[in-house]
Amino acid sequence: MRVPDPSFDHLAALSTADGLFEHAVFNHPRREHGYCVDDVARGLVVTSRQPDPTDDVVALSRVYAEFVVRAIDRRGWVHNRRGETGPWTDAASLGDHWGRAVWGLGTAAAWSVDEHVRKRSLAAAGVCLRARSPWPRAMAYAAVGAFEVLRSEPGHAGALRLMTDARTMLGHSTPDEAWPWPESRLTYANAVVPEALIVIGTALDDDATLQKGLSLLTWLVEQETRGTHLSVTPAGGWVTGEARPAFDQQPIEVAALAEACFRAWDLTREPSWAFVMDRCVAWFLGWNDSGLALFDPTTGGGYDGLLADCVNLNEGAESTLAAISTFQLAKLAAPAPVPA
Repeated sequence: MRVPDPSFDHLAALSTADGLFEHAVFNHPRREHGYCVDDVARGLVVTSRQPDPTDDVVALSRVYAEFVVRAIDRRGWVHNRRGETGPWTDAASLGDHWGRAVWGLGTAAAWSVDEHVRKRSLAAAGVCLRARSPWPRAMAYAAVGAFEVLRSEPGHAGALRLMTDARTMLGHSTPDEAWPWPESRLTYANAVVPEALIVIGTALDDDATLQKGLSLLTWLVEQETRGTHLSVTPAGGWVTGEARPAFDQQPIEVAALAEACFRAWDLTREPSWAFVMDRCVAWFLGWNDSGLALFDPTTGGGYDGLLADCVNLNEGAESTLAAISTFQLAKLAAPAPVPA
């Protein structure tokens, strides 16, 4: 299957010199809804790790890095929401946006081609790594970011301490072999949990945690596959006994699965993980429960949700970034062409 080239055109159309608008009506930004760190941090991930980025993509990464850095307070807590022209509209806190901020900053520190972005992101990540969230998803995102910080600065003490604490929160086992998931139901962006265990086990040289992450990811893939295509957890979550397929399905769930499978492939080079990534790409192109594409090739945007008989045609930041990141990772894992 041909993987589409990641397009940053629609992402650029949603962006300004200050940030990245969260929502869109069709392919037009909803400026009145402002910006959020949740999406800007994800934007920093994809723009920082894009191979051979254009000048425009590098410029986007500079905007996103500055936005995330300015959201951090002296405790390492993070604001999430800001209006188009005004100040932050929320108090700094430790929700998922904090974890995603660490993920974005760590990725920029490790991969950005811009030296200023790398240094500024590494310093800001170090501040955030002093904090701890009570929320498992936030700690999972932060652990993934801490792993990237370690690429930039091997032995970084703050990153190692964060990962040690995240292992305690995320690594508890369940006695139910039929439901090994560490929560009572699948919710959202589920694959970040096994991805975090995979990177924690790798960084801390803890094979038991690494294997738990790989095993949990294998189980999740089984739950989110129906026949020959992905049938992912709906927005309302899912537990054994509830109907499948269920809607609406969100691109963020597929993108999280692609992220985790890329991480597993990068570590093991097992073709099975690349195969799942191909299915993630296929989900966006219409190989899903409704047979409808979630990617707009004319704009480069991603549609906001899959329903039983239609798609949500709004092309918001989260969904657009989900498509970009999935295509980006699938290309990174694709076999190199054989020389003629």
